[in-house]
This record gives sequence, C-alpha cells and structure tokens, in this order.
Amino acid sequence: MFRWLAGRGAPRRKVVRQLAEITAGVWRQTVQAHPFLNGLSAQENEDLRERTAWLLASKTFSGVRGLDMTDEIMLSIAVQAALPILNLDPVLYEGWTEIVVYPGGFLIPRTDVDAGGVVHEYLQPASGEAWDGGPVVLSWEDAGPGTSRKSNVVIHEFAHKLDLQAGGTSGMPSLAIHPIKPEDWRRVFRTAFRQFRRSLASVENAIPRDVDPESDTAAPWYGSLPLDPYAAANGAEFFAVSTETFFVNPEPLFKGLPEWYGMLAAYYKQDPLRRLRRVE
Repeated sequence: MFRWLAGRGAPRRKVVRQLAEITAGVWRQTVQAHPFLNGLSAQENEDLRERTAWLLASKTFSGVRGLDMTDEIMLSIAVQAALPILNLDPVLYEGWTEIVVYPGGFLIPRTDVDAGGVVHEYLQPASGEAWDGGPVVLSWEDAGPGTSRKSNVVIHEFAHKLDLQAGGTSGMPSLAIHPIKPEDWRRVFRTAFRQFRRSLASVENAIPRDVDPESDTAAPWYGSLPLDPYAAANGAEFFAVSTETFFVNPEPLFKGLPEWYGMLAAYYKQDPLRRLRRVE
C-alpha cells in the first residue's frame, strides 16, 4: 500500500489517517452519489480511495462566502478530482496546495483587447477556475453530486491543472513520465480539434434563423455533438471538456471522436465506457 506515495506532497502518516477516516460506509455512500464511478473493480475502488485520501491530506480546502467546509463536501470534491489520476502519478497534482469553494457561482475579472487596441475589463460568471501555481476554485452548487450527468466542473478544472503542469495551457498535459509520444498526441489532438470545430460550425449553420442559438430551443442541434460547444474555444478547453466528458459521459465522445477517445484512454490508463457498460 502507498508504494507510490514517497515524496508526494503529504506525509505518509497524514494520508493513512485520512484513509482511516474514510470508513467503508462513508466510502460506499460517496461512490454511489457519483454515478460515473459505477463499475469500478475492487482494486480500482481501493486505489481511488487511496488517491482520495492523498488529496485530502495534501490540499487545503477553504470555504468562502459563509460556506461551511464539511467532511462530506471535501470528500465529494476529492473523489472526483482523484479519478483522473487513478492510474497516474500524483506528482501531476503537485506545485499548489489550495482548493477554494464558493457556495455557488462567482465572478472572475477579465481583460480583453479588441481589434482596435481598446482594453475592455469585465466580470465573467464562472463555476470553476484553475490558477497556474495557485488554487482550484469551485462552485459547490455546480460541483456537488447529482448536479449533472453530462459534465463535471471538478474534473474539468483538474484537467486544466494537468495541462498547466506541462508549463502552459495548450491542451497537452505533461508526457515526461508517460509512454505516449508527444508527436502522436499532437497529431490526434489537432485532428480531433479541427473535426470538432467543423462539426460545431455545421450545427450552427443548421440552426434555423428564427431559433436563438443561445436558447434552450437550440439544444437539440447541439445535442448531436460529442462535446459541449465550449470545447471549441481553444486547445486548453478542448482538453478539459474532453476529459470531463471522457469520465462522465463517454459514449458520445467514443462514437464521435474515436481516435481522440483512444488517446485519452491511453493517457489516463482507463476506459470509462467499458467500465460503465459493465453495470448496464
């Protein structure tokens, strides 16, 4: 047990103490509250419990705006965040220490420069944010169990942390300790990103002019896509949206972008679609 732990951000004794506090009953309730964890083998279940204990021991959870940071909230966030590194080295989550949790959505200051060189400052609503070298910021309203079966803000933001670990936000996580060749990742990533953008453009062109593309009425058109349209924003968001979809709603991604799904399966060393199909 914990052979991977040496030098991994938290004292072994602290991880062992956290693990002891996650009793069998508490763990069972936590896993059952997150349907995308269905189908874990006995070994995967125990490995995920250990990774979750490591996260709880190595990160500081801070509730803001009056949010009481309960054990249930911390455990729920930790188990979701631990899933992507179930079979990866936890060192990928090192270099920062804090998880900040708001009761609901929050505002992020943004600055944009338009084509004319004019600077625009504004506040953007958000449910999650990952800072380079800093905390992960989450909305509990959007991160709690049962919020969505097709998206996951926790996994999304921790995917950004994997991206940032490589030294930027390009959509290419660190492969320094991974057998995947960078050139293979770039080839599959670029092909999938372009294909998705073309698919999104086709969907947008197919929406009737009398339908507001930002309204719920347009949902059936966007529903044909393997990913949320936000994935087309840039490479970093394509990777993050793909990662959350890979873990919580893998079938559309597998069918729509099979080679990209295969690359993600190779990177994370997991096959969520096969795992979830075991319980159908």
